[in-house]
This record gives sequence, C-alpha cells and structure tokens, in this order.
Amino acid sequence: MSASANSPPSTHDRLLLPITREDFGLEFRVVARGGIRRGIRLEKAFWMSLKQMAENRKCTIGMLIDEIAKNQTKTGNLTSAIRVACILGLADENLILRKLASIRTINAILVACPSPAFALASSKKILTFNAPFQQLVKRQLPTGPNNDARQDLKLALDLNVADIFARLDANGEVPIASGFVIGAGERRYRGQLNAVRAPVPEPELLMAFVNG
Repeated sequence: MSASANSPPSTHDRLLLPITREDFGLEFRVVARGGIRRGIRLEKAFWMSLKQMAENRKCTIGMLIDEIAKNQTKTGNLTSAIRVACILGLADENLILRKLASIRTINAILVACPSPAFALASSKKILTFNAPFQQLVKRQLPTGPNNDARQDLKLALDLNVADIFARLDANGEVPIASGFVIGAGERRYRGQLNAVRAPVPEPELLMAFVNG
C-alpha cells in the first residue's frame, strides 16, 4: 500500500472539519440576564456559535439565551433548545452568505466597476466581464465590420493563477498586481491588473480589475 493511501486527506478533500477531543468537552458557564442567573453546560462548539451569533446580532450571549429560554417549548430543556437555536441560526446565516456568494453577485460587482474588469477561472477562461472591458477589447483588438466580439480572444498572465491564489492566501487577501496580455489573431494588448479572490465558495475564481 502506498504512503499516499495512508496519509490524511487534505483540507480541500475533507467533507467536514476534523473533530478533536476538546470539541466534546462540556464547559459550564453562568449566564446572567435581567436578574436571572442560569448555569449552562454546553460543548465548546456551541459556546463558540453563541458568541458568533451574538457578535453578528450586536447583542450579548445572555440576551440570546434569555430569548431562547422564553421561546423554548415545555417539552424540551434549555440546553437542547440552545443547541437547536445555534444550528438554525448558523444555517440561516449560511443561506444568506450562499446567496451573496454567487456569479450573480460577481456580475453585479463588475457592472458597478467603472474600469475594465472581468472574472477569471483557474483555467484562465474569462467567465464574465463588464462593458468597459468589452470596449477595451474592441478598441485595442478591433474586429471586422460584421463581428461584435472576438470569439478567439486569448489571455495570458505574468503570474500563474495558482500563484495568485497562493499569494492571496499568504497576504490576507490583499490584491495582487500582475501584467497581462490579451490577444486575438495577430493583435496583442498588454496591460496591468489587480486580482482579488471572487466571493464564491467554489470553484475558485479571480476578479481582475484593469488599471493600465
């Protein structure tokens, strides 16, 4: 059996985050709200979820638990109600984020940009672009009188796409500058762009903003 068969899956291959022994440990905390003190024992992951939910809602964990306690059914206990509330709350936030993280959002960002911009797949295929980029291509790479756009448009970057993603990971998503060349037929145009990671979970895409 090869060594690769025994090696743990990479981050990209995992379906779920790994669970550690600490994640199963129960933490006891006393939460006070409105003169009521509640002693609650929950797994660390749920305390983290409560903290995140409270930060997103600009409130305290005590305020969240107080609302959960008021709305819980008579058949359940408070800790179970808190766990369910955490799962439902995070699922709702995830749904909102997934709606934002879409090609539609990328298109909206590109349309709102006054300078030439486009979205790029890891294969260097241009997936979508805005009107200023289309005008740039028509101006720099003029077509025949019967052609509205270049079907044979090719793009080359000074930096490899994989290297751009690696640099974005390393520098905290600060835009990466790169030279580029677009060509059609015998014509070429060289310029500069700033690349950022597109707000989609997968596949990984770049948004490129031409600045010269």
